[in-house]
Amino acid sequence: MKTSFNLQKYGIETEQVYRNSSVPVLYELGLRLEKGTAISSVGALMTYSGEKTGRSPKDKRIVRHPDSENNIDWGPINIGLDEHTFMVNHERALDFLNICDHLFVVDAYAGWDPKYRIKVRIICTRAYHALFMQNMLIMPTAEELENFGEPDYVVLNAGGFPANRYTSEMTSKTSVDLNLERKEIVILGTQYAGEMKKGIFSVMNYLMPLENVLPMHCSANVGEKDDVTILFGLSGTGKTTLSADPKRKLIGDDEHCWTDQGTFNIEGGCYAKAINLSAEKEPDIYNAIKFGTVLENVVYDKFSREVDYADTTITQNTRASYPIHYIDNVQIPCVAGHPENIIFLTCDAFGVLPPVSKLTPEQASYHFISGYTAKVAGTEMGVTEPQATFSACFGAAFMMWHPNKYAELLAEKIKEHKATAWLVNTGWTGGAHGVGSRMSLKYTRAMIDAIHHHDFDNVEFTTDEEFGFQIPLSCPNVPSEILIPKNTWEDKGQYQEVKKKLVGLFNENFKKFAANVNAKIVEAGPSADHALQS
Repeated sequence: MKTSFNLQKYGIETEQVYRNSSVPVLYELGLRLEKGTAISSVGALMTYSGEKTGRSPKDKRIVRHPDSENNIDWGPINIGLDEHTFMVNHERALDFLNICDHLFVVDAYAGWDPKYRIKVRIICTRAYHALFMQNMLIMPTAEELENFGEPDYVVLNAGGFPANRYTSEMTSKTSVDLNLERKEIVILGTQYAGEMKKGIFSVMNYLMPLENVLPMHCSANVGEKDDVTILFGLSGTGKTTLSADPKRKLIGDDEHCWTDQGTFNIEGGCYAKAINLSAEKEPDIYNAIKFGTVLENVVYDKFSREVDYADTTITQNTRASYPIHYIDNVQIPCVAGHPENIIFLTCDAFGVLPPVSKLTPEQASYHFISGYTAKVAGTEMGVTEPQATFSACFGAAFMMWHPNKYAELLAEKIKEHKATAWLVNTGWTGGAHGVGSRMSLKYTRAMIDAIHHHDFDNVEFTTDEEFGFQIPLSCPNVPSEILIPKNTWEDKGQYQEVKKKLVGLFNENFKKFAANVNAKIVEAGPSADHALQS
């Protein structure tokens, strides 16, 4: 159904505008008008994002303005842009939107807590993008929509049209520009839907600390006693798998805030990786793929329309976007109390971090700023050992303040609400990648269960000499020998060598933050003589 929704205040004259359309309407328009769109055998809308099948972090820019300039951690992640260039791109986006014979508008909320939520308006050219954002944001009721009023932020998604590479400061045909003062995001040259989602997350990452709220790139769930657990972790650490716990309700899988009142999810849906997806490994996600779900860049059988989740011909970054209520065991509204446990997940392919350890608030801040994981040796010639990856706050690409801002908020909230922080290694045991083996998911789940059941309250701990964290000496349903990494290595000398190397990598990475970080947090990092200091 087309509406007469007016966009003239933005300089857009297009008359046919579909605002907050129903899922069937968006399916019909997508299938009829958008190349590469089809229905899967289980009723999901399969879409194709074109040349860009992932985010373009080097093309994301923020307008420098006296009002916000001093708050932003400028550098290779937060790249500056002048107001004039933003307006050139803005004009180019409007020109494109004005030649489209129809547009889509999504008016919705970011943030489940009414006190902190923002009103967002998405203006886009594709049914796929509209359905994606209707899944990812929190949709207003009919009454809320009627009284929606002016949005707090507007996303002008003209991604089907390229940026002009001759425009000053443009490095490619892709440009994602955020103007905090105009409260606008302009997208050119990429139709990857994740840019809209992460653009809104970046906005929340800027706004929330101004209200003493900690925005977090994490998953969260809640137990029967209203005990909330937050799980941080980079790609491949098991964040999605471990947060989907049959004994606990999911609050959300990716973006949350910790306020003075408790925790809330920023999003209304989930955006799950679909590579190698199976009913056995990820039943919650697998069963959420149905009518209303967007499947992005997947390969499927042209006759049966069955998806081949193992086929990465288009991209390794295949995705599924669905409303959070498509998950059975979910907390709606997605709001809960203060976190009792903070879990940092890391996949340590060096095999030297313990499978579970307890952190002080300062150590928690240190590991939060570090955001460590290690990937297994890549496919490149000559790369035979694990590669360390550090991403500040487990989501550097979306953090707009200096990492210390978020780390201090975390430490403050951990202390105030008496939360316990844990480091859980889902990576290698018995040696580094190539010698040892991946930690069993069954054991990792048992350790996380032990955290939830307070089983570590009455066990003996030992202090790690270099890292200084506390390692429990026993855990229900887990063999004690795997809790101390050194015990699992045949070559103890080699273990010490590899551990020393990892300590060096941590210290080297932290140098770039040290000058702006609280001294107690710096001291909480690993060192060869940590045992002597403690």
